[in-house]
Amino acid sequence: MELRVLRYFVEAARAGNISRAAAALHVSQPAMSKQLRALEDELGTKLFKRTNYNILLTAEGMLFRQRAEDILAMVRQAKNEFETMGNDVSGDVHIGGAESEGFRCVARAMKAVREAHPKIRFHIYSGNREDLDYRLEKGLLDFVLTLQAADEEQFDTLTLPDADEWGVVMRKDAPLAKKKHVRVDDLSGLPLIVSREAMGAEYPAWFGAAFSSMDAAVTFNLVYNAAVMVREGLGYLLSIGGLVDTGADSDLCFRTLSPQMTSPLYVVWRKHRPFSPAASILLEEMKKRYADGRAI
Repeated sequence: MELRVLRYFVEAARAGNISRAAAALHVSQPAMSKQLRALEDELGTKLFKRTNYNILLTAEGMLFRQRAEDILAMVRQAKNEFETMGNDVSGDVHIGGAESEGFRCVARAMKAVREAHPKIRFHIYSGNREDLDYRLEKGLLDFVLTLQAADEEQFDTLTLPDADEWGVVMRKDAPLAKKKHVRVDDLSGLPLIVSREAMGAEYPAWFGAAFSSMDAAVTFNLVYNAAVMVREGLGYLLSIGGLVDTGADSDLCFRTLSPQMTSPLYVVWRKHRPFSPAASILLEEMKKRYADGRAI
């Protein structure tokens, strides 16, 4: 299986048409078709459903597309790392992160690195924990900012000085907006918009026995659309603070939970990973600033 054929496959999947894909890659359509059929033979499965004008991915094709894109991304990343070795420090650092105000700790370290090494570039990928863990494990990310502690056997961890505080985002005309803090009993019977990740740990810890009876009307993984649903009156959003505009000009407000619920923040990376020079510089900057969870 050659990288060239993987590129053919990914481009054909993106274009939905072999002729367009061949033109984009400057190869002949018959040559690309032959290579893609040989790839299917090698894998022992059909990757495409062919029609008169287009191609559609089979279930196996969709899975293979994800794997092929991951392989090509890792090849590009490795090529970039070796091209920058021995030169003035440059290169790419890939960081995944949960949505959090605590990302400012990482951003401060990034700023310091850029001031010292302006040729270093950063690429930020936002997603849920499952997606980020997968990308970290496959080497597509150098670091991940997370609200949950990582497996110490597989990952190294740097604890950041900030912690996220949880609360409820609601319309300013909602009855609960009159309260300074929101308690478990206040949410009884109300439609809640909740993070799928937090359903596994944070919410059960705070709700206690009431967790099984909470009305999780909507689950989400990123908060922007959740805030839109709150504005439309769909429910109350359980979220960490600082992610939704609740300022004076907003129609939304944020009320903290009582008892208080906070989540510590961690930067994690794979144990024994051979970092690029650029990623190593960022790691040393973060360690210098946030040793033992304290800002320096």
